[in-house]
Amino acid sequence: MSFTPDIPLYDLQSEVLEAIATGMELKDVALLLCQRAEALAPDAVCTILSVDEAGLLRLQAAPSLPEDYARSANGTAIGEGVGSCGTAAFRGTPVEVTDIATDPLWTLYRDDVLPLGLKACWSSPIVEPDGRVVAIFAFYYRTRRGPTDLERHIVKTCVHLCRIAAASATMQRDNRRLAYYDQLTNLRNRRSFDQNAAAILDVNEPAFGMLLADIDHLKTVNDTLGHGAGDRLICEVAERLKQAGGTTYRIGGDEFVLLIPGCRDAGTLEAVANKAIESMAVPFSCEGGEMVPSVTIGGVVYGVDGTDLETLRQNADFALYHAKGRRRGGYVCFEQSMRTARIQRSETIAQVERALAENRIVTYYQPLVRLDTGAIVGVEALARLRTPSGDILTAGAFHAAFSDPIVSMRLTDVMLAQVARDIRTWLDNDVPFRHVSINLAMADFQRGDLDRRLTAAFARQSVSLEHLVLEVTESVFMDGADNDVARAVERLRGKGMLVALDDFGTGFASLTHLLTFPVDIIKIDKSFVDRLLTDRPSRAIVEALIDIARKLGMNTVAEGVEDAAQADVLRGMGCLLGQGYHFARPADAKTTSQLLSLFARTPGSAARPGGSPARLMHAIGDAAAAIRPDWC
Repeated sequence: MSFTPDIPLYDLQSEVLEAIATGMELKDVALLLCQRAEALAPDAVCTILSVDEAGLLRLQAAPSLPEDYARSANGTAIGEGVGSCGTAAFRGTPVEVTDIATDPLWTLYRDDVLPLGLKACWSSPIVEPDGRVVAIFAFYYRTRRGPTDLERHIVKTCVHLCRIAAASATMQRDNRRLAYYDQLTNLRNRRSFDQNAAAILDVNEPAFGMLLADIDHLKTVNDTLGHGAGDRLICEVAERLKQAGGTTYRIGGDEFVLLIPGCRDAGTLEAVANKAIESMAVPFSCEGGEMVPSVTIGGVVYGVDGTDLETLRQNADFALYHAKGRRRGGYVCFEQSMRTARIQRSETIAQVERALAENRIVTYYQPLVRLDTGAIVGVEALARLRTPSGDILTAGAFHAAFSDPIVSMRLTDVMLAQVARDIRTWLDNDVPFRHVSINLAMADFQRGDLDRRLTAAFARQSVSLEHLVLEVTESVFMDGADNDVARAVERLRGKGMLVALDDFGTGFASLTHLLTFPVDIIKIDKSFVDRLLTDRPSRAIVEALIDIARKLGMNTVAEGVEDAAQADVLRGMGCLLGQGYHFARPADAKTTSQLLSLFARTPGSAARPGGSPARLMHAIGDAAAAIRPDWC
């Protein structure tokens, strides 16, 4: 017979749709639907099961079944002969069993269900548009029979509502995953970390450690091999960090957090950090080659290093920053002194930014002197900061600001502009000089536009780049990935500039790097010169460096010469040039102009000031002609 829906069925549909629309959880919607369906069909016992991605049944609602029996269905694999529900889910079509006692589909399960007084079952699959069965709606009966027309209409409506509820639950699950999981690595994300960390802090006597890990050189990989390779690196690091212990979160482009529950001391935290670092040693295939990932890690322990999330996160960041500065690819646990240093760094950066905005960065120059004649043959440009009160701060007072790449590049650009202007002034006034050297930081090479910046600054003043010596430290050469810095320096040398390896001996380069670094001048670090008269090893090293440089066709400059005795020893070793307070302290451009006019010398002259641009200070060439003719 036909059936016309009555008001109760319409009410059922309205109530369930409203529950779905308000975001009610699937289990609660399923329970509501079962209760209302049973009210409309009093002779039926209603159940709703979902089917997970592994093809296992998961109970959502069965309000009228014993709890033990209902729970026993959880985790059952769908398939032929798995009762009415398991078979319907497997086939994707409804299954009507009018007699559980005799139907072969219930052979394995009838002894569980018959004692409950259930004798028939009709199971209807909820099928997605792509053909996947996502749930089962079932009516059990206490008599051997099939469904009535009324029950068929109720079930038809309920199946439709189940399909809507399942789609809504899937959408909610996907939205939750988008909100709380990283789409690239499938790790929990920053929002998830904030939530979980807050929950851990909310328990009595929290105990946990936190590691903040940063992928080394990810930007270089993206720039050289492409973002596909960068994503592959991120995923590889994520998988390895997951094995170290605790729960891993990706909270930024190249940044991860590991929460280590139960960690109460720095030793336990360090063991996890070391495991994470050691896991990076194995190379993996990427873009037709092999790549070895590297991470730098900073760590904190709850209680010891902070008791609120913001403080712990800041202190972990301080430790990570310190680890990067000390040695990439290593681990550092937080110490209070790091927080103080980081705060001071931030204050210094702000001080320099204000000075840049107010044009209070000025260039001072320190002469480079021939050790045999005392003639000034060049100058080194040094950054100084004029305070609002008029005091002059040396670069050492604001050195921390150079760790900020943007500030560092702005400082270099200001220095280049001032140096180019001063050279133009010296040329126009026939002030004798040959070269001005300027220091470059790692930040100057990172954007790949150093060539353009140098050329533009000097072109504005119509000054040849051949007047410029670029000073680069060992650490800058070594930190540049895949010889990027060395290649950039070689291109600059091709434009006529000379390159000096600054502070040689203080970094981690070996003598073999002198064969590969594209340099013309070696600047022997002040620390060796300081010990020259009292420490035999230092004296031997300096003498060896001078000899090696001469044989490699490089010039040497001794830095930090502070007395005549040091100058005499260096001269006796064959060092041609010196720089230090023994000769002159750094001075502004006006004073330097006077020094150059008074003490710069040309070949064969005694102490003649002045000279034409065509005869600009060839004195160094006299002494070094056999080494590097184009130095003069």
